[in-house]
Amino acid sequence: MGETRTVNGKEYELLRLLGHGKGGYSYLALREGRPVVLKQIHHEPCAYYTFGNKIEAERRDYTRLKAAGIRIPEMLDIDAETERIVKEYIEGTSVFELVCDRKLTAPYLAQVRQMAEQAKAVGLNLDYFPTNFIVRDGLLYYVDYECNDYMDEWSLENWGLQYWSRTPAFEAYRKQREESEEQI
Repeated sequence: MGETRTVNGKEYELLRLLGHGKGGYSYLALREGRPVVLKQIHHEPCAYYTFGNKIEAERRDYTRLKAAGIRIPEMLDIDAETERIVKEYIEGTSVFELVCDRKLTAPYLAQVRQMAEQAKAVGLNLDYFPTNFIVRDGLLYYVDYECNDYMDEWSLENWGLQYWSRTPAFEAYRKQREESEEQI
């Protein structure tokens, strides 16, 4: 990419876009030879989700997830003025990629169910969409910091699991994603 971004006076070299979500753009970046994720908050409209202060929500949600014992990347820095977050880079394969490639996700279902139990025990839901989960060395990591107050309709069992295999809901999302990538 060749671009740089500054977070609290430290410069990061952007290598590539990792993903674009409801809240921001996440980039693989380098700082002093170390790979990290640099997330730039955006304010693009989202028809199905209402946001308050996104950078403060990231800070709050990170704290809530850590307290719940959810396996997440460490937050390394946060810059409220530029609305940027630096977090540990978890190298691995996303559950979304595993499902697309028709690879077995069963070994990770027990881990995501454990995360769901931990989250529910403290009144939270994770965003169970499979792009938010990375497998590294057999362990499942929740790489997004988004969490919301628990609601049964958005639980793993009632919402999330429909995207953890080649279901009609998953296929519809995959098709929509491919079409939007073709337009870029």
